Amino acid sequence: MEISGPRGTRDILPEESYLWQKMENILHQAAQQYGFSEVRLPVFEHTELFERGVGDTTDIVQKEMYTFTDRGERSITLRPEGTAPSVRSFIEHKIFTKAQPTKWYYMGPMFRYDRPQAGRFRQFHQFGIEAFGTSDPDIDAEVMAVMVRIVKTMGISQFQLHLNSVGCPDCRPLYRERLIQYLTPFERDFCGDCKQRFHKNPLRILDCKNPGCQEAVKGHPALSDYLCDRCGQHFEQVKNTLALYGIDYVLNPQLVRGLDYYTKTAFELLLPDLGAQAAVGGGGRYDGLIEECGGPPTPGIGFAIGLERLLTAAQKQNPEAWQASYSPVDVFVVTAENEFAPDACSLLEEIRGSGMKADKDYLSRSLKAQMKFAGKTGARLVIVIGEEEKKKGYFVLRDMKLHEQRQIPADQIIDEIKSILVKPEEEQYAE
Repeated sequence: MEISGPRGTRDILPEESYLWQKMENILHQAAQQYGFSEVRLPVFEHTELFERGVGDTTDIVQKEMYTFTDRGERSITLRPEGTAPSVRSFIEHKIFTKAQPTKWYYMGPMFRYDRPQAGRFRQFHQFGIEAFGTSDPDIDAEVMAVMVRIVKTMGISQFQLHLNSVGCPDCRPLYRERLIQYLTPFERDFCGDCKQRFHKNPLRILDCKNPGCQEAVKGHPALSDYLCDRCGQHFEQVKNTLALYGIDYVLNPQLVRGLDYYTKTAFELLLPDLGAQAAVGGGGRYDGLIEECGGPPTPGIGFAIGLERLLTAAQKQNPEAWQASYSPVDVFVVTAENEFAPDACSLLEEIRGSGMKADKDYLSRSLKAQMKFAGKTGARLVIVIGEEEKKKGYFVLRDMKLHEQRQIPADQIIDEIKSILVKPEEEQYAE
């Protein structure tokens, strides 16, 4: 029987996973530089959380959730996004009783039943941040600044930040009414989804990617013309603070995002290298979500980035830094005879204890075969232990990159390896 992974999933093998580790280090560092702390959340939640939090008119809830009934007859859903679980955790642990704002970030797999395509999988990975407890427009700009810092640190220079305000429950009803009036003559041209959305949540039609729907909404009233004074002032302050950060943006009146909980600020990060899947991430403000999920009235804002798309864009725009050149070991220890295997084990542990990756042969290969295998591992250094080396108290150290070898006294071998392999901290960050 041939077994393969389910459609829409993929294995991240060692030749690629080291690039993920490098990307994850950048994500951790960027979030922490802005004062965000990591939260680790379950990969499944009660289905009601997403129905209430994400919204029952969204594609996620209507079409894309992996939902099942567990043995306790509870409806459980694999998380399709990270904001609702973060809000649940914030409420459940009464984080709102502590000093605010609360600044969290998360990273991990998400699950959506969608048609697999380039950069989109049914199990995919997201990095996201959430800031609870403040409605200050400056935090909106800061959240976007984290996203911009991440892509710049990864060497991505070609990107666009799209920005809009989707108003609030005070000003959106009037806009909704005007939008329905404008779109009514085009209702017959809408796709099936937008025909259902038309009276429930017409703003979602602006976000539809169907060509017919996009054509119908051309020339639609701009939501920015209907913002109340409070939302208008908030949006102006967000734009002013982005200017202080030196962040360019594109005003996009059709940007409403795909989730029902957004209020005021909405934004997306677009990377042209990704073609049709140009949106690598986005987010916005959700001032009513915590209350909707059972908590006290608490403002919030956040974003999420798709990591598969982010890495793909980095490899296209900055290939030198993100090319696959994986090596599982730094040092490979070779023995001339099996009797020197104990010496190899002792030396391996000493090298590993000094913070370097090291390995040896475990198949009793000949000396020549061991050297050949060492080359296949990509090890920079090979150490040879033989009868003469042991008798005279030295090791043969071969530098595979420079094609040089030298005799190094046994008590100096660790320092010699470090001098070749260990770089200053600032050089490591620059890689």
